[in-house]
Amino acid sequence: MTWLAIPQDSPYGVHNLPYGVFTAADQPGRRRIGVRIGDSVLDAGAAARAAGAPSVLLDADTLNPLMAAGRPTWREVRAALTEWLTDEAHRPVVAPCLLPLAEVELHLPFEVADYVDFYASEHHATNLGRIFRPGSEPLTPNWKHLPIGYHGRAGTVVVSGTPIVRPHGQRKAPTEPLPSFGPTRRLDIEAEVGFVVGTPSALGTTVPMGGFREHVFGVCLLNDWSARDIQAWEYVPLGPFLGKSFATSVSPWVVPLDALEHARVAPPVRDVEPLAYLDDRSSEPWGLDLAMEVSLNGHPVSRPPFATMYWTAAQQLAHMTVNGAALRTGDLFASGTVSGPEPETRGALIELTWNGEHPIKLADGTERTFLENGDEVAITATAPGPDGTRIGFGEVTGRIVP
Repeated sequence: MTWLAIPQDSPYGVHNLPYGVFTAADQPGRRRIGVRIGDSVLDAGAAARAAGAPSVLLDADTLNPLMAAGRPTWREVRAALTEWLTDEAHRPVVAPCLLPLAEVELHLPFEVADYVDFYASEHHATNLGRIFRPGSEPLTPNWKHLPIGYHGRAGTVVVSGTPIVRPHGQRKAPTEPLPSFGPTRRLDIEAEVGFVVGTPSALGTTVPMGGFREHVFGVCLLNDWSARDIQAWEYVPLGPFLGKSFATSVSPWVVPLDALEHARVAPPVRDVEPLAYLDDRSSEPWGLDLAMEVSLNGHPVSRPPFATMYWTAAQQLAHMTVNGAALRTGDLFASGTVSGPEPETRGALIELTWNGEHPIKLADGTERTFLENGDEVAITATAPGPDGTRIGFGEVTGRIVP
């Protein structure tokens, strides 16, 4: 219980305490680490000083120093924050460090080092296989043997609310004899979950699945915007490039991994035996029961279930480093599009509209196959918390501009 006046079942109670970075009117030029509690943001650095425990990690202007400090420090800081917000003795000095959420501006919470996007939903991969390779096996031969992924562009990861400029590039429809250049005609979303690396690893070493909780600081929501026509023309044989690299949006809050203990579930049963470094059958489970929702212009269009993901984040991290690639503080790796087995649980418009063949209808009577200028997409999620509570992730939004 917290001494703040928030509902006991708030998704932003002391069982959550997600981290972000904000600015406020009292110090408009200074970015500060904040912790969300209810509809307030705790100035973490100011609270530490007020409680008599000043911290250079909490006084930083980004989460990276705290993330690099490692799991023992993460647990100590989380315990201290919980104490300050639950022990009535701290109330007189900590309460002045709270700011209304509506009065702060949220920023990208960490400096992104590298960005990797995976392709971990069997339902999503199967749907795309059926769309692009009708009449043949939808999954590629390697799909159930390894988590397929690609390296993205870290410099175009942006915080929720950043306008998304419609990208230009080469595109060629099947009926066109030659490619043309111009704005994408098939701008899409990908509803995903992002995992943020804190503790780095040395080049030439690997991180086994058992090292997942020692290296991953927390979890955020992610939208990997996609220009499907640019992607279709360029991706053979080397994979996504300009069709993906123009923007990736992340939520402003990073939920600590320790806040998700009650959300952990076993992943789906695998029908192909994995190689030893990916075999998690006797390991602690790292499937996560996240309930996601995708809205377009305020109208819910999909509710993807993250628990259906075939490959877990622990397997993805193990595969990402099995060749000796080093982890860096601020690395971000994403789950890939989250899609479930039912049409209303698909996490991308290319699936929801079956590549434009079946437009979706919005509440205002309009239809969409892909995104139009002025459209706004919002992705939200919650997860089970202790004693029947929910863990909130905030939202990741973006509006399309010409």
